[in-house]
Amino acid sequence: MLEDKQEMIALLTGVKSSKRNYYTELKETVGQLRKKNMQLEIISEVMKSMKVDMSPEEILQNVIEKLRALIQFERFSLLLLHDSQLILTNVYPKDSYTLEVGTPIPHENSLYWSALSKRQTIFQDLIEEQASFYEKPHLLELGISTVLILPIYSKKKRIGILSIGCRGSSDWGIDDLAFLEQLTDHLAVSIENAQLYNEVLRGKQQWEDTFKAVNDMIIVFDEELRVLQCNDAVREFFQMEGGLDVPMLHEMHKELLRETFLSKKPGYIEVYFPNGSICEMYTYPVQNNEQQVYGVIAYIKDVTEKRKVELQLQHSGKLAAIGEMAAGIAHELNSPLTAILGNAQLLLRSTAEQNASFTLLKDIHSCGSRCKTIIKSLLTFSRQDEYLFSPCSLNEAIGQVLHLLQGQLKQQRITITQLLEPSLPLVEASQSQIEQVIINLLLNARDAIEEKNYERGEIVVRTFWEQDCACISISDNGIGIEESRLSQIFHPFYTTKGVGKGTGLGLSVSIGIAKAHGGAIEVHSRVYEGSTFTLRLPLQFVHHTEV
Repeated sequence: MLEDKQEMIALLTGVKSSKRNYYTELKETVGQLRKKNMQLEIISEVMKSMKVDMSPEEILQNVIEKLRALIQFERFSLLLLHDSQLILTNVYPKDSYTLEVGTPIPHENSLYWSALSKRQTIFQDLIEEQASFYEKPHLLELGISTVLILPIYSKKKRIGILSIGCRGSSDWGIDDLAFLEQLTDHLAVSIENAQLYNEVLRGKQQWEDTFKAVNDMIIVFDEELRVLQCNDAVREFFQMEGGLDVPMLHEMHKELLRETFLSKKPGYIEVYFPNGSICEMYTYPVQNNEQQVYGVIAYIKDVTEKRKVELQLQHSGKLAAIGEMAAGIAHELNSPLTAILGNAQLLLRSTAEQNASFTLLKDIHSCGSRCKTIIKSLLTFSRQDEYLFSPCSLNEAIGQVLHLLQGQLKQQRITITQLLEPSLPLVEASQSQIEQVIINLLLNARDAIEEKNYERGEIVVRTFWEQDCACISISDNGIGIEESRLSQIFHPFYTTKGVGKGTGLGLSVSIGIAKAHGGAIEVHSRVYEGSTFTLRLPLQFVHHTEV
C-alpha cells in the first residue's frame, strides 16, 4: 500500500520523469564526450605522425581506422598539388577508384578544383543535384551518392583536397564538419613537412650522385685536415678498400690546405706521385653564412695523359720545324752534289787505277754518294707524300733487300739467318717504303755488331703474324742499347754511333713509314747481348696467299 502511494506521488510530482530525462541527457553527454575524445585522439595521432620521413599514405593510414569509428563514410581519397596539377595520390579502400592513382584532375568544370581555388568546403548530393561536373560520373560509378570535399591549405599555400564519400545519405553534423576542417589543417602541416623532407632528400641524393659520378677526384677536409668525404674517383685512384684514409697528405699538400683555410682563397699545386701519375690539385674554401671557413674542398685532376699529349705535340712541332729545315737543306745541296758526282764519274772513267789521283777521285765519288743517301733520307723524312698502297709480300721485300746487302754483310763476316713464314698474308703497303725500313734496320744491326768487335756477327730475320699483325723482326748479337736511351732512338738526328758513322735519321724515317702504314716498331735490347727490332703492320686490308 505504501509502495503504491510512493509511486503515485512520483507520478504526480514528475520525479520519475526527471530521472529518465537525466539518464538520457547523461547518456548523450557521455556519447558526446566519447566522440570528442575520439576526435582528440585522431588529432593526436596526426600530430604524432608528423615525422618528416613519413609519406602522406603513412600519415593517413594512422588515422583512417579511427576516423571510420567516428564518422560515416565508404570512400576516402587524397589529392595533392604537384607542379600546378591536382593529382590523385591516395584512395581508401585501395580498390575503390575509376581513375588510376597518379591521374591529374583537369581544371575545367571540376568540383575539386573549385573547392581548392575558393578555399571552401563543398557538400554535394550527387543524386538530387542536377549540375554536372568532371568528378560526378566517376563517383556515381563507385556508388557514391554524397561527397564532402575539404580543401587542404597550409597558411596561404595550397596543398590539396580531401574527399569523403558516402553511398547513402550522410549523418554529418556541424560538429563533424568543424572537426574535419580542423583535421585538414593538421594534415596540411604533416603533408607539407613530408614534402619538404622529400625535396631535401632528393636534393641530397642528386648531389651525392653527382659527387660520385664526377670522374675527377674530390675530397672534403675539415679544419683538422681530416677527410670528411670523397668520391668514387678518389677510391679508385688510391685503390682504397674502405674508410676515408686518403694516402696523399704530404706536408706540401697540408701546407696548401692550411693556407686555403687561413687566406680564404683558392690554391693550386701540381702533385707528382711515385707511380708516375701527375695531378693538378685545386683547393677551395667552404664558408657558412657568416663567411667563416669550416672546410676545404680539394679538386684533383689526373693530367698524366694530358702531359703526354702535350709532349707529343711539342715533339711534333719540333719534327715539323726539322722537316722544313731538312727539306730546304736537301734541295740546296742536291744541285751542287749532282755536279760533284757527275764530274767525279767522268774523271774516274778517264783515269787509270794506277794513277795517284784515282784513289782521291774514288773517295770523292764515295763521299758524294754517301751525301746523296743522306739527302734522300732527309727528303723522305720531311715530305708528307701519300704512299701508293698495293698488296705486298713482306717475304719478297726481305728477299729484294738481302739481294742488295747480303754480299756486303758477308764481307764483314756477318751471317744472315732467314726464318720466313711461308703462309704470311699479303698486306696493303708501299713495298719500296717497307724495303727502306728493312734496309735501315739491317744497317743498324750491322753497325751494332761492328761496334762490339765480334769476330763473327749474326743477324736473324724472321717473319710471322700474330694479333692481326704481319711482323718482321731483325735481331743481332751486337753491342745493344742502354735502357735509358731506348726512348730517344727514334728522335731525328739522335745517334749512338761515332762521328761520321751515322746521321740519326734511319730510325726516324723508319718509324714515320711504319706509322703511315698504321703500324709500329718495337725494340727490345740488352747491353752487350744484342737488340731485336720488330716492324708490325696491321692486317685490316689483307690478301691471303695460296699455300
